[in-house]
Amino acid sequence: MRKKTGLLLGAAATIALGALGANAFGQGAAGAFTTAQVNDGRAMYDAACAGCHLPDLSGTNDAPALGGTAFMGAWGKRTTAQLYSKIATTMPLGGGGSLSEKQYTDITAYILERNGARAGTAAFTPATSVVIGSIANGRAPANRPAASTEEPDSGAARAAATAPGGTAAQVSGRQESAPASGTGNAPAGQSLFQRAMSGVRVADPGGFGLPTKFGLLLEGNIQNYVPVTDAMLRNPPDSDWLMYRRNYQGWSYSPLNQINTQNVASLQLKWMWSLPENGTLEITPLIHNGVLFIWGTSNTIQALDAKSGELLWENRLGPAPRRPGPGPSTEETRSMGLWGNNIYVNTPQGYLYALDARSGKEVWKTHITDEKKYPNNGGLVGSSTGGVIIVNGRVLVGMTNCGRKGDDNHCYISAYDARTGKRDWKFTTVALKGEKGGDTWGGLPDNERKGGETWIAGTYDPDSNTTYWGTAQAKPWRRDLRGSKDGATDWANSTIALDADTGKLKWAYNHAPGESLDLDEVFERVVVTHGDQKSILTIGKPGILWKLDARTGKFLAAKQTVFQNVYENFNEKTGAVVYRKDIHNQKVDQWLSSCPGPQGGHDWQATSYHQPSDTLIIPLSQSCVFMLGNGSQTYFEMPGTNGNNGRLSAYRTSDLKPLWSFQQRSPFLTGVVSTAGNVAFVGDFDRVFRAVDVRNGKTLWKSRLGTTVQGYPVSFSVDGKQYIAVTTGLGGGSPQNKPATLLREVHRPANGYNLFVFGLPD
Repeated sequence: MRKKTGLLLGAAATIALGALGANAFGQGAAGAFTTAQVNDGRAMYDAACAGCHLPDLSGTNDAPALGGTAFMGAWGKRTTAQLYSKIATTMPLGGGGSLSEKQYTDITAYILERNGARAGTAAFTPATSVVIGSIANGRAPANRPAASTEEPDSGAARAAATAPGGTAAQVSGRQESAPASGTGNAPAGQSLFQRAMSGVRVADPGGFGLPTKFGLLLEGNIQNYVPVTDAMLRNPPDSDWLMYRRNYQGWSYSPLNQINTQNVASLQLKWMWSLPENGTLEITPLIHNGVLFIWGTSNTIQALDAKSGELLWENRLGPAPRRPGPGPSTEETRSMGLWGNNIYVNTPQGYLYALDARSGKEVWKTHITDEKKYPNNGGLVGSSTGGVIIVNGRVLVGMTNCGRKGDDNHCYISAYDARTGKRDWKFTTVALKGEKGGDTWGGLPDNERKGGETWIAGTYDPDSNTTYWGTAQAKPWRRDLRGSKDGATDWANSTIALDADTGKLKWAYNHAPGESLDLDEVFERVVVTHGDQKSILTIGKPGILWKLDARTGKFLAAKQTVFQNVYENFNEKTGAVVYRKDIHNQKVDQWLSSCPGPQGGHDWQATSYHQPSDTLIIPLSQSCVFMLGNGSQTYFEMPGTNGNNGRLSAYRTSDLKPLWSFQQRSPFLTGVVSTAGNVAFVGDFDRVFRAVDVRNGKTLWKSRLGTTVQGYPVSFSVDGKQYIAVTTGLGGGSPQNKPATLLREVHRPANGYNLFVFGLPD
């Protein structure tokens, strides 16, 4: 077996304190660093660290907290020298050692000061070895503002970004150039030739600079565009892909069969389009009337001729990615929506746009939390990465980065009038006191009940007018830090069924009551029908495939798909889970094993339901972790996998019977799309895009692309010819970071954000 292990910030092995040279500094004593280092470190943290660990050091799912109880639990018994070493060798993510020694010491000083350590007259150096718990207590000093929350486009952030690896290096000094099919630098109504003949010096019309402007860079004029109706969304044309996963039921299945098991081996590249670099790419292309719509980083929305790849319009909504290179799991949009003459886009910053699908012009814009700000750092409450689903003229959208311990904000699902952007309803995903489920939080006050994010778009059953959503964990996700005792924390880690017109709760099912290891159940809900029985199928990070009654939420069946050691007992007949005793009684300074780990047995890479054969095809991942505190992790291979991190498995949905499975070294980093031609397509971490036979999992065709194949592949047709489209890209948290640590022999470029379109030979 090939053994590969790796560490993130906070994952160093514990060393006896006596060997660390514990010093004479008492807690709160001054002297480990200077005020000047703290001030310089603040700017560097803002430029290099805040994008993942957040301006207030509270961290995200993929980046551990660098302040407070969680940080002190993991680092209080270790030294400042160890902290410096970990930061300098591994941070920023994927760019360890890219900053100067001064920049790393300044960042370390800033983090220590933000945890209550006091500045003195001696400068901090890499050799300064002080037990962190002897000088810090995890409490930020009074009157200390949080790190800046300005976007990288602002003056302050641009100044900070001049450090190595900052965004300033991306800004071209050339005169702004137009998109490839645009008019260069010529003003409207005047050609470059006319300007040159009049004696005006013009820029090279073939010259390109990296974009520095936002807005409608190329206005479109798409003729004969057919408005998308509610009837189309209920019964999509075979040629189109109108929404995330194609139909309301979430099948990710195309009824096209021109490409099939007999001819798929002859697939060839028809065209490709380069997308904006940096940030995170996990998008689903949409296709209607021969037009392909795509999202790129910087919230760049483009319309392309789906047959030729010609750019039709481009609107760069902004802002720019926070830094060059792959981004965190907070900077992507996974899906858009079409309705009427508009395309609807939610941005990671929490804005919801309606753009005219014919021209790219903005129709309306709103913020899903009315631009409400956090009380401590001034940042906007609420992000949105999962995408939208449009039901009965309403745009339904989920929410992330919503609610922090100690404030009054909560996560919710909300609906907006597709014509005006006005909010129609919202449903809070955390049960508050006096509500159904409100007694499941161990008596916590309402402003301490956090989490329940919805970072995957929901599905919908038109027959019952019900929309189904999955929710993420309660926050903090460790129960010993959360304070909810043995409470189930409704409605976190649940399937939620809502009336699509009112947002009222119909039923909810909690899959993992009291979850405590970042193993959320937030992913796609698939609606399937067998005779009179309509069911919901879903699978989350623990790797359990769940089956619920779609009308009542009653548990029907479950199947464990990968090895797990989190539950001491899991009953496939009742759905009851019992956590291991050490997890139930966890302590913040205790190492705990978790199989699967936060990479998830299943994550955002969605399943496909091949309806003709009643087959659910699931991309799975097989990795484990040892955890210390809130996010400190050491990775190891899942037992029994022989080092194979990736697995593709198929189950019959009527009885959850396993049908076939195959493993490989690299995990799958796309969703799956299956077709009526009995072919399914999926891409992986190691740049391979492949077609498999849905009946047995046998690989029928594959192609090696430029970088990780990542996103949601789709199938469509134009002029009677079927195509397969897929994106390549990077970024996105655990599903990228964990295998990047375990699979050191896999080499991928740090760029290559592209759209590829394949078809049969002409």
